[in-house]
Amino acid sequence: MTEKILFVDDEINVLESIARQLRKRFTLQIANGGQEALQILKDEGPFSVIVSDMRMPGMDGVQLLSTVKDLYPDTVRLMLTGNADQGTAIEAVNKGQIFKFLNKPCSTAVLVPSLALAQRQYRLVTAEKELLDKTLKGSVKVLSELLSLSNPTAFSCGYRIKNLVVELAQLLKLSQIWKYEVASLMSQIGCITLPTDILNKKHANIELTPEEKEMYQSHPKVGASLLADIPRLESVVGMISEQLRRYDEFTEEVSTDEESVTGAQILRVALDYDLLLFQGKKHKEAVSALSAEKGVYNPDILKLLNNVKLEDEHVRIVSLKVHDISIGMIAEEDILAKNGILLTPKGQEITWPVLQGLLNFSKQVGVREPIRVRLEQT
Repeated sequence: MTEKILFVDDEINVLESIARQLRKRFTLQIANGGQEALQILKDEGPFSVIVSDMRMPGMDGVQLLSTVKDLYPDTVRLMLTGNADQGTAIEAVNKGQIFKFLNKPCSTAVLVPSLALAQRQYRLVTAEKELLDKTLKGSVKVLSELLSLSNPTAFSCGYRIKNLVVELAQLLKLSQIWKYEVASLMSQIGCITLPTDILNKKHANIELTPEEKEMYQSHPKVGASLLADIPRLESVVGMISEQLRRYDEFTEEVSTDEESVTGAQILRVALDYDLLLFQGKKHKEAVSALSAEKGVYNPDILKLLNNVKLEDEHVRIVSLKVHDISIGMIAEEDILAKNGILLTPKGQEITWPVLQGLLNFSKQVGVREPIRVRLEQT
């Protein structure tokens, strides 16, 4: 994809002069003011670089670049102005996170290398984002799917809570949402060390013995230790490690960064909410049950839980044979082999590995049919 640069100034003569000087070196567009720039970014983006004049009527350069930072954080921002006082530079850098501050008039000899460096910075940012989105998250997704096949009861809940965790993080206006998504998928990885009976009792709402409870409460630390050596997952490790901690136990003595604390509190709400749904409670019943537990959950997150977009209004339930099931459907009930083995628990999304497992079992052992699944209304 061509990397485009957007120049913004209220003086059309300046814009046309820049366009003539740089059109052979860069792919660029011009905007005669902040509002026009925002419209171009919306209609014709993405842009790798935006260069804005400081002094413009209506929306000045600091306001524009600050807005661009919020709406298009990957776009690299440069400030070009004749007002070279230190106060303007500091304000621009602080509010707009400016990559470079250039004085006006700016010679081509200075402007061209500055634009080249800005484009290089854009490539670094987007390459980092692609690494996280396609490589790290993709690897975590595969690992999560494999774990869910080995122990559906323990690991399928990570898939079930993923969308809820992401939505809560978005409602809280948190940055780097991918971290919360990864934390949800990997939240139960420490359960790999637990006996299956403990997990079955937990999901069936059967009280654990003191010894079993101690073992179960150790799984977040085990999971955190398993992920501790993976680069870029430091905050995710903190979220997983503290996921069972009560809200009123997060004190100054808890040596965890703010991002990890918020993530852990989201996980605690999402996991316990999911468990109540798994045990047959409706949304309002589950929220009421969580709200009754004083000091256990972050009250701000509980309030947001009432605003989550429930899927029940947009889905329908159908009963199908295993060969009619397709990727993207949701198990409405436990899917069992004919010998009683749990293959896919209620609420699990049917992914490609899950579907292959069901098809293989249907050929060898057999699968109990019909299978009730949910699918989106169209």
